[in-house]
Amino acid sequence: MKILWLCNVMLPVIAGQLGIEASNKEGWISGLADVLLKRRQENGVELAVAFPAPALLLEAGRRYVKKTVPVEGYELTFYGFAEDTLAADVYDSSLEQVMTEIAKDCQPDVVHCFGTEYPHTLAMCRTFPDKSRLLITIQGLCSVYANVFYADLPEEVIRSVTFRDLIRKDTLPRQKEKFVKRGAMEIEALKLAGNAGGRTPWDLHYAREWNGDIRYFEMNETLRREFYEGAWSRECCVPHSIFLSQGDYPIKGLHYMLLALPEILAKYPDTTVAVAGNSLVGYRTLKEKIKISAYGKYLRKLIAKLHLEGKVTFLGKLTAGQMKEQYLKSHLFVCPSSIENSPNSLGEAMLLGMPCVSADVGGVRGIFTDGADGILYRGCKSDKNSFDDLSDGASSLEGVAHNLAEAVLLMWSDAQKEKEYCQSAREHARRNHDRDRNYRLTVEVYRTISEAAEGR
Repeated sequence: MKILWLCNVMLPVIAGQLGIEASNKEGWISGLADVLLKRRQENGVELAVAFPAPALLLEAGRRYVKKTVPVEGYELTFYGFAEDTLAADVYDSSLEQVMTEIAKDCQPDVVHCFGTEYPHTLAMCRTFPDKSRLLITIQGLCSVYANVFYADLPEEVIRSVTFRDLIRKDTLPRQKEKFVKRGAMEIEALKLAGNAGGRTPWDLHYAREWNGDIRYFEMNETLRREFYEGAWSRECCVPHSIFLSQGDYPIKGLHYMLLALPEILAKYPDTTVAVAGNSLVGYRTLKEKIKISAYGKYLRKLIAKLHLEGKVTFLGKLTAGQMKEQYLKSHLFVCPSSIENSPNSLGEAMLLGMPCVSADVGGVRGIFTDGADGILYRGCKSDKNSFDDLSDGASSLEGVAHNLAEAVLLMWSDAQKEKEYCQSAREHARRNHDRDRNYRLTVEVYRTISEAAEGR
């Protein structure tokens, strides 16, 4: 059974063989690849992978390159193709010929597209002749994200433009518009595909809303291998330390966390926040001043206005091992996003059995049970998103920040309850992210799709 994966990034196992720096994004794909390749004799899967390639891999004048690398004793075929992923809102029609040639060369029984966020998925969906053999697993949904992109930011922040934003033509409204354009492509792709894979009521809702005939499969994600070992301990963490996995644009909700901090600090003055990823607020050198964005400038103002200097640390880019270390030494993981499907950072924290607080947005309830695994608080809501419950009205910046502060204070008010949350979260995550179960389910989905197509 030949399976062609269409991914947004190069798999780390391939990057390692080629001596190229690997991306930390979409680590769950690596987790699935590990199991699928190790057990290939059992599953009968002949895997090939296609992804946007760095220019150094492409030969002059070529739109894609085909190579093989040894992985787990298997010669893994990959297709690296040219795509400007920094202009993901622009549809490059030349990708259609590239996808046609890759599919013709590979002759797959199933094409598995990981996500809808980039034009290559639409190009494959437009050109692959047998739509019943197309499977899209939903990651995020740009069209839905666009409606809450600003995450309750004040209007003056949304309109603000820095030198960096002007030069890069990358203002907040422009960033939102990119999501709108990418969303239009993702909706078309899902309308064309015969099959969708997901893991939350949220992604099922939108898959069916956009394509009433699509066949939907429940497919949970396998996380990076590092997070299946080790466990959080209250005795080994830094008391009242909060960890956020990222905060590089408004959707990730770092501003909610900053606004919530004074209320938390009033009760626990030793509270600190660590944020993985590059600092958006650097302003010491001329280069940093030139590079600061409108959102970064707003975060700086909040830190100064709320007297949070020394309370917030940006950790830079972290490897999986470094992320795990940060989870284990933090007292609480917080997901303050304005929208998520099933955030893998939350899954990783749960798998390690640490205390978790999250905004109740998007598909989070699909992987995290409020009052059992931890605490959900009411987050960003929009009347433009059909899944959102607006019975309590739309959200507000101050309201969401207060809800977050209350949730953190509630978590830290009862050590015994915190312990129960941790145990429940770990057990829930072990079921959701069970490597063997998810591997078997994925192979079963491939066989179901392939056999159904052959039987038509």
